[in-house]
Amino acid sequence: MKTTDMNYTPIQLKLPVDMERIIKINDPVYSFSEVMAHIDLKKYFVEKEHETGRPRYDREKLLKIVLFAFMEFGYCSVRFIQKLCETDIRFLWMLDEEDAPCHMTISNFIYKELSGNLDAVFNDINRSIFRLLGVDLNHAYIDGTKIEANANKYTWVWKKNCIKSRNKVFGKLSIILEDINAFMAFYQRAVFDIRQEYVIEYVKYILNTFVEASGMTTEDFVHGKGKHKTTVQRLYEKVYDCYQKLKSYAQKIEICGENRNSYSKTDHDATFMRFKKDHMKNDQLLPGYNLQMVICDEFIAHYGVYAFASDTDCFQPLMDGFYKRYGSYPRYPVADAGYGSYNNYMYCEQHGMEKYMKFTMYERETKDSKYRDNPYRACNFAIDHEGYMVCPNGKRFHFLRSAPVKGNQFGRTEEFYQCEDCSGCPHREKCHKSKENRIVHINEELTKFHSEVLNNLNCVHGALLRMNRSIQAEGTFGVIKWNRGYKRLRRRGIEGVILELGLISCGFNLQKYHLKKLSMEKAA
Repeated sequence: MKTTDMNYTPIQLKLPVDMERIIKINDPVYSFSEVMAHIDLKKYFVEKEHETGRPRYDREKLLKIVLFAFMEFGYCSVRFIQKLCETDIRFLWMLDEEDAPCHMTISNFIYKELSGNLDAVFNDINRSIFRLLGVDLNHAYIDGTKIEANANKYTWVWKKNCIKSRNKVFGKLSIILEDINAFMAFYQRAVFDIRQEYVIEYVKYILNTFVEASGMTTEDFVHGKGKHKTTVQRLYEKVYDCYQKLKSYAQKIEICGENRNSYSKTDHDATFMRFKKDHMKNDQLLPGYNLQMVICDEFIAHYGVYAFASDTDCFQPLMDGFYKRYGSYPRYPVADAGYGSYNNYMYCEQHGMEKYMKFTMYERETKDSKYRDNPYRACNFAIDHEGYMVCPNGKRFHFLRSAPVKGNQFGRTEEFYQCEDCSGCPHREKCHKSKENRIVHINEELTKFHSEVLNNLNCVHGALLRMNRSIQAEGTFGVIKWNRGYKRLRRRGIEGVILELGLISCGFNLQKYHLKKLSMEKAA
């Protein structure tokens, strides 16, 4: 019987000599290569003179494949990047016949080498794109979003509870010290001071001194069932228990710091805050971070990660970072009502920025005429010829006192005025419900700022800025969170979150440049 050898397979891989023929002419990889060609990538990586082992993987190629992966998919795991390098023709083209890197190689590169240089990479990418497209940095659209941290939900530590528990330990320790002093006085030994608060070093001193004065050591203590503890051992163990608790509370309070009230045990930098979408639907606080971005002409010009739940506290450090990155402040910072406060308006006044941030009651001031024109509001009271405020009943308001405002940074105070006589007033039910004469508090500087903001935002230029902010700033977060599905952090710690957000911002700007380039080519 004659047999024929089958020296072929049904499926054979056939590639042309030039792989660029397979990649479409409008593929994002060409826009990516165009931007990266204007950047000197060698300056980010310093080669070591003497190395042992296998040659290191090309750092420039690793940087390109990581940035292009984030450009195409928004967020990529290192294993997915490895798979792309093995299967995607565009990544094979960028690797230029070099073997696909292992996921551990990519991970070590990101954490050990890219994390320290990512800010410079982001600056160079923006500089290249902004120069090609002429991006305007004077009009900055600011917005933020809270994103859930990679931490367990029920691992909260509350600063106020720690302080309250620590104070209870102080009281318990004072009672124990009274017993110790009575015991020491019987032997005519040293007596310890009873205080309102105890530092950890003093409690440690008490432990050491008490053991030495009693003539015993901790090795003489007994443990276990059926053993009788001495009075010295019982008192020592009570003080030692307080000592351990005080150390624990001090450590937790130190982790919280001055500006936070909570943190997560599995991510100490994450703060518990309220989110718009709650998994349990019971208004539960979750560990997260406040991600802030400054958008200029649809590009991310600057980003920041903060542990503040309020956007108001994020504005000043965000603008300081913008100035550090570009050497100037934006002339028109546009933001929603979450950023409008006296401190932020004064900050804009000091740094030459116009006030285009809404305040809390902006919508009612502009749309609710009944609220705006209410004659019983203190800001609508008439001023007589002698400079006194006059209510609708014709009664004067006299200065009562002034008091500082909580949380102010610029010495802001509020002035309190009281009506001279509210008895028998026909407007009493509509004016106020107090049985005494009405007291109003007014801050003239804040009122002037609100008036300036209303004038800025209600003009034609202000209306265009408000419209663009809702499109660009909120649209950026819409693309990142909903179009690309980035709704929860993957890394832990604020440094890891900044690294993650920096990679996403680089990829977003590169993708936006590609889309703008295509739209300009179609228009041409």
